[in-house]
Amino acid sequence: MSKLYLVGTGPGSSDYLTTASIKVVESVDVLVGSQRALDLFPGFVGETLVLRARNMDEMMKKSVSLVDEGKNVAILSTGDPGFSGVLKPILNLRNDLELEVIPGISSLQLAAARLQLPWDQVNLLTLHGKGNSEVILDFLDNGKPTIVLPDFRVEKLAQFLLENGTPPERKVAVCEKLSYPDERLFKGRLEEIAAMEFSYLCVMVIY
Repeated sequence: MSKLYLVGTGPGSSDYLTTASIKVVESVDVLVGSQRALDLFPGFVGETLVLRARNMDEMMKKSVSLVDEGKNVAILSTGDPGFSGVLKPILNLRNDLELEVIPGISSLQLAAARLQLPWDQVNLLTLHGKGNSEVILDFLDNGKPTIVLPDFRVEKLAQFLLENGTPPERKVAVCEKLSYPDERLFKGRLEEIAAMEFSYLCVMVIY
């Protein structure tokens, strides 16, 4: 029976691919993912479909239809499929698929490792697709650090927090381009982050 695999590819570098993810990719007929994720598997010889923000729904439906046609399909999910990944949209689309999830290393996990934070003692939050939502304000004063995936620009999130009463001296860290050669780790105050520029590949930690 054909199957749909949701494969976590880790934070970006091939160093963080799991053996399980590599084996699954080698076994499927069709590989679906962002160009950044597809580039992690240059030796793949089957059909590839490029996943973009604008065609997400279309590619999810296409992947399911290919499974219905008898093909084994893997959708690559940056980080882990279950955290701000492709698992939720696939389950919303169909709940009767032959489905297997291959977990990956989330950028949140790597951020916690870089900062030596026990991540069972933090708040974990994603704002992907939600904008700078006030939901984050409910987490900031419960005595735990908050690790957050910003919706897009981390400096815009910092500005939002300042505008909503978070003290400018609040300690924060930004982990940028985790696992890549140009990885950067910045520790400072919230007001400093708000005045800086970062790429969209960031995890923010608010202490």
